[in-house]
Amino acid sequence: MDRYSEVTNKNIREIVLLKGSPCVWGKCSFCDYILDNGTHEEEMNALNFEVLGQITGKYKVLEVINSGSCFELPQATLERIKAIIKEKGIEKLFLESHWAYRNRIQEMRDFFGIPITFKIGVETFDEDFRNGYLNKSAHFKSIDELKKYFDSPCMMVGIKGQTKAMIDRDMELVLKHFDHATINVFIDNTTTVKRDEELVQWFIQKYKFLDENPKIEVLYNNTDFGVGD
Repeated sequence: MDRYSEVTNKNIREIVLLKGSPCVWGKCSFCDYILDNGTHEEEMNALNFEVLGQITGKYKVLEVINSGSCFELPQATLERIKAIIKEKGIEKLFLESHWAYRNRIQEMRDFFGIPITFKIGVETFDEDFRNGYLNKSAHFKSIDELKKYFDSPCMMVGIKGQTKAMIDRDMELVLKHFDHATINVFIDNTTTVKRDEELVQWFIQKYKFLDENPKIEVLYNNTDFGVGD
């Protein structure tokens, strides 16, 4: 599995995929990504320190991801990230968290002491689809409430059961309200949730212009950031 890469097309940065403890929620119907975790801190830290050792600081921007939320990384790993930020002169950080940790977001901002773009897996702004079918357990009442804690929504398109109208609304809201977002085109995995190939092709054709938008990163494959397998 690739755990270090560089994103060089938009928001140029180094990116690392680390191991944390199991996802606090772990019940999203579409997700088997959460299987990349551990319960033995010494082993996780050993792996994470090896991966973190590849960071050069060449772009002054770093993204740290794991199969859950940044709050599930071992404390020693967080301390090592903080030290590398200082050593390498990193000026901006990308992190991700589940809605369940929203009241601890400021805690992480204070800990690292540099600007952080905090991502969250929203998947869709359609409440019923997000929490009913996808089982995200992200029950925010408005975009303003979401933006109180998070900076960048991760959206998902191309799932059977989604509609074109739903995706159109999601793209409209993302473009209107956020300075950064990630659009994930769904890839079939081990879950029962399935890709809608017709919907995917419609999205790719209609929203091709997003490839040129510096605010939006579209992942057509899970490994487009260069990490994972």
